[in-house]
Amino acid sequence: MSIPTLAVTLGDVAGIGPEITAKALLGHDDLRALCVPVVVGDAGALRRAVSAIGGDPERVRVIASPAEATNTPGTIELLQTGPSLADVPVGEISAAAGDGAYRFVVEACRLAREGLVDGIVTPPLNKAAMHAGGHRWPGHTELLAHEFGVKNFSLVLSAGDLYFFHLTTHVSLRQAIEDITPERTRDVLDLAGAFTAALGRPDEAIGLAGLNPHAGENRLFGDEDADVLAPAVEAARARGLNAHGPLPADALIPAAVKGKWNMVVACYHDQGHAPFKAVYGDDGVNITVGLPVVRVSVDHGTAFDIAGQGIAREASLVLAIERAAGLAPGWDHVWQTAQRTAQQSAPSAAS
Repeated sequence: MSIPTLAVTLGDVAGIGPEITAKALLGHDDLRALCVPVVVGDAGALRRAVSAIGGDPERVRVIASPAEATNTPGTIELLQTGPSLADVPVGEISAAAGDGAYRFVVEACRLAREGLVDGIVTPPLNKAAMHAGGHRWPGHTELLAHEFGVKNFSLVLSAGDLYFFHLTTHVSLRQAIEDITPERTRDVLDLAGAFTAALGRPDEAIGLAGLNPHAGENRLFGDEDADVLAPAVEAARARGLNAHGPLPADALIPAAVKGKWNMVVACYHDQGHAPFKAVYGDDGVNITVGLPVVRVSVDHGTAFDIAGQGIAREASLVLAIERAAGLAPGWDHVWQTAQRTAQQSAPSAAS
């Protein structure tokens, strides 16, 4: 079987994206047996990063198409995307870097839509820089969903067999509470169910965290758990999903870390991200479920404070590449299962 070709975007060139990309692709030759990595980014910025880690910048080879990639160990094959960013200052917010990070993602999506790559891996971008560059997206996930024209998707943090889906992500806490609707809860539970089915585990238990302390404690601490989340879980079970909740987050998440749950749905960004990153750090990745192609990202930011110093760790990016390579061959099954599930759970026109 042929191995998948992965578009690896460079992220924000003022951050650690170029450095961890250089370290991952020059220092982990074992990745070449899993995939053909093709960087979508800027040759000048990447060569600068290679030099910063003590490597030969000539190892960066510019190609015109993923089909030209030779996957030779010791080289990085790159598609130049836009004007050179070699002179962008490292370690500070830059509109030019933000615009570049946006372009890299858009180009990777185009390559995926045209069948030229089998998946996308994303080092970090900086949201403020992207906004300064004129692209007002909350983050990677929402931009990717827009480029692929999908409405139902979820940011999923993963470490090993543990997956944290999210009802909401890059919005204020006040907005998140408003966005947690019966429809959104239904959609994410269905995405989680489709994902487990595609993994060959259709009866996998899915635990939904409560929004409020103690999952509302019988309405003592809010009505959302009883009025929104509980009915959504009941409806999901009626559709055949092994869904449970809402369960107090301070009980559900520690139990998941101990292996009692593999599929968890968090209500908002920090409810999922904070405990996940505290426990797993570089051992975690970010998967977007709901896209027609696999996308896996690091679970950390641009780290401007250490950019350009040659000390950033590439472990999360290596793991992201490995996970994308593993998921890409079967991702169409994930996509098709999610599509069928969405059609089956959609309310009829008469309802």
